[in-house]
Amino acid sequence: MSEAARRIEYALSERFGERFAVDDKLPGLDELARVSARRVCRRYQKRAVAPELLRLLCACALSAPSKSDLQQVDILIVRDNVKRDAIADLLPAMPWAREAPVFLVFLANGRRVPQVAALRGKPFPNDHLDLFFNATVDAAIVLATFLRAAEAVGLGCCPISVIRDHAAVIGELLALPEKVVPVAGLCVGWPAEEGAISPRLSLSTTLHEDRFAEGDLAGEIEAYDRRRAATRPYRSQRDVARFDRAKFYGWSEDKARQYAVPMRADFGAFVRGKGFHLD
Repeated sequence: MSEAARRIEYALSERFGERFAVDDKLPGLDELARVSARRVCRRYQKRAVAPELLRLLCACALSAPSKSDLQQVDILIVRDNVKRDAIADLLPAMPWAREAPVFLVFLANGRRVPQVAALRGKPFPNDHLDLFFNATVDAAIVLATFLRAAEAVGLGCCPISVIRDHAAVIGELLALPEKVVPVAGLCVGWPAEEGAISPRLSLSTTLHEDRFAEGDLAGEIEAYDRRRAATRPYRSQRDVARFDRAKFYGWSEDKARQYAVPMRADFGAFVRGKGFHLD
């Protein structure tokens, strides 16, 4: 068996808790090995990322598929140290947001296509939820493509969705105009250590054929909790004062506690305030 095939089998076993038989004759095994073994990176070397490399990676990311070729996504590179510090100050639990050599913000841009329509003297009767949805999906695809490109050259990345907790502040800081909203931030740099492979829910839970079927969801979640705890136990429990200390604290308990409080309840108002109509 080739080294790439072995890496894929090991990574997917760690990720999903099952064995995958990988055909040695498949093309692209090196790429599959990189994708399957992806690790989040939160510690970076004190080494700059060359501007020309960053521009190349952004170009590769923006080569991703785009809904109807509408190209409703932008990448904003935050170079200004004052702005970097202001963003990092909003994220005290994430010191890597300050320490990473590069910080990017991926933007959903629902502004450009209506502008194009106006430039060409055409009506734009599509100012509704689909405009926002298309732009955010485009941004997510470009973000995922940037991850692949960056990791292909040896960089490490950490997406930061929590910037949406502070969307209005970040929108003002970055001078985001009407119909342009932040989808996620991204820390980028040369890894100071190899991260761990994050276990995922089993494919029995998340992979469907012909029809959606939850099956024994409670059993699958319990099995995942135990499998994940065996290699990635939580170091602390959320909100013990409210929920007490659990005898066994797994992924499902952590996520249930995390979302037991309102989160981003004002994000819809922020998006509407940016001129998107969500009906």
